[in-house]
Amino acid sequence: MATAEDVIEPIPSWDPYARGCPSRDVLDQIGSKWAVLVLGELGKHGACRFTQLRQRLAGVSEKMLTQTLRTLERDGLVLRTVYPEVPTRVEYELTPLGQTLRGPLRALTEWSVGHIEEVLAAREEYDDRAAKR
Repeated sequence: MATAEDVIEPIPSWDPYARGCPSRDVLDQIGSKWAVLVLGELGKHGACRFTQLRQRLAGVSEKMLTQTLRTLERDGLVLRTVYPEVPTRVEYELTPLGQTLRGPLRALTEWSVGHIEEVLAAREEYDDRAAKR
């Protein structure tokens, strides 16, 4: 007679440190510079049009913003809504899953702002040591 252990497969362990683990892809994506900034803007302002995001994210190219939004949409973090108007209006907003990243991203942003002087000093010290080698 089959037992529950024979029928139920073990739950996989999602370890981003393991080669080939899909959680590594997710971590790579949400940790990218533009994804962090896009998610932060959408979390701060709610639904935005492409041109609004591009204006608010100084330095992002149209191509990079498009790629980032598509990847975030594919991962279920961003919802793209097309309104049947003339001209067509498209808005992007965080999904409920994307909303769950607001806290961790806020913490990262606060950390980077709170420690930027220490990081800049460390970089300068490192560069000085490297120049003397």
